Amino acid sequence: MHISSYFKPVQDIILPHVAAHTGKRLGEVFETHNQEEGFPELADIEVAIFGVDEDRNAVDNQGCGMASLSVREYLYRLLPGDYKTRVADLGDIMRGDTVEDTYFAVTAVVETLLELNIVPLIIGGGQDLTYAMYRAYKNRKNIINIAAVDNLFDLGESEAQLNSRSYLSHIILHKPNYLFNYTNIGYQTYFVEQGAIDLMRNLFFDIYRLGVLHSDISQVEPLVRNADLFSFDMSAIRQSDAPGNANATPNGFYGEEACQMVRYAGMSDKITSAGFFEMNPALDRNGQTAHLLAQMIWYFIDGFYHRQDDHPSTGAENYVRYTVQVTDFDDGIVFYKSKPTERWWMEIKCSDNIREKYRRHYIVPCSAADYQTALADEIPDRWWQAYQKLM
Repeated sequence: MHISSYFKPVQDIILPHVAAHTGKRLGEVFETHNQEEGFPELADIEVAIFGVDEDRNAVDNQGCGMASLSVREYLYRLLPGDYKTRVADLGDIMRGDTVEDTYFAVTAVVETLLELNIVPLIIGGGQDLTYAMYRAYKNRKNIINIAAVDNLFDLGESEAQLNSRSYLSHIILHKPNYLFNYTNIGYQTYFVEQGAIDLMRNLFFDIYRLGVLHSDISQVEPLVRNADLFSFDMSAIRQSDAPGNANATPNGFYGEEACQMVRYAGMSDKITSAGFFEMNPALDRNGQTAHLLAQMIWYFIDGFYHRQDDHPSTGAENYVRYTVQVTDFDDGIVFYKSKPTERWWMEIKCSDNIREKYRRHYIVPCSAADYQTALADEIPDRWWQAYQKLM
């Protein structure tokens, strides 16, 4: 079955809004699935945007399945960057008879796009769709990392129905399991039980409090650089900046911080799919949240077209290698710094068979601060977390 059978076209009412503006807008640059031209050819496409009309398992936030129309009205008016944009808007995946039918469609579409080396960008629906995205990686050779911007962990109860508050447990318990690492970006402690924090640490997952990242948003860059799948819950943004969400709260990331994090994700050579969930147009105020999400998607695309194919495995001549002796680790810790981008990595010392099995995971993105920590004769937390998972 061709993936076009899962989609309904973009509504024509959006196009006059684009024509009303001077200058070439994204709505004119995108290859768009519409009634007149049909489903776009994917041969030269690098990024594929689509909505998902599914919110039945979005806890307390029904209506977020309608997000894509509102977001497109703002996204299509934005000006493209200074690069050739090969982006398609595939339209919206139609709601299935059951939620599982919709999950099946999302998995099938994402899996097909991954095979075509196209990055899928999902707009709208509940964050439980992250589980459907994860299942799309089942036939790929590598285990993967997930990074989620969220104000809580979405673990739910182990026996709970799959929904936007329990999808992570279903990913963790999925058989076969092809998750290597999960990173939470921006959890708020008063929403998270201590038992859940202990569980995440026992699984050697990476969790970062909102307050820690507020002090330096650049800390997010190595976190998303290590991910394959990027999931963004709009409730992680403060209510004053993104009111279009029934679960929005007074605290959270600022809009400009959200855009910065998403650009980091777009620039990551490793991220192969992304989803932006829980935006509810019925609760929005003057299109504020839709407009912000449109700009976030713009920043992802801009980041994508500034990717550097930057990893120590691509060639030693572009990297400086440092070995730092640390008292508690006799072999020292090896760091790599990219000459073109000044980005950092750490190498985890492990046996040849582990290096082969986890060839995408034993060199870990990090920051200059991790290097400084090692120089102070301390093992960086990021290195220790990865070391324990590999051993």
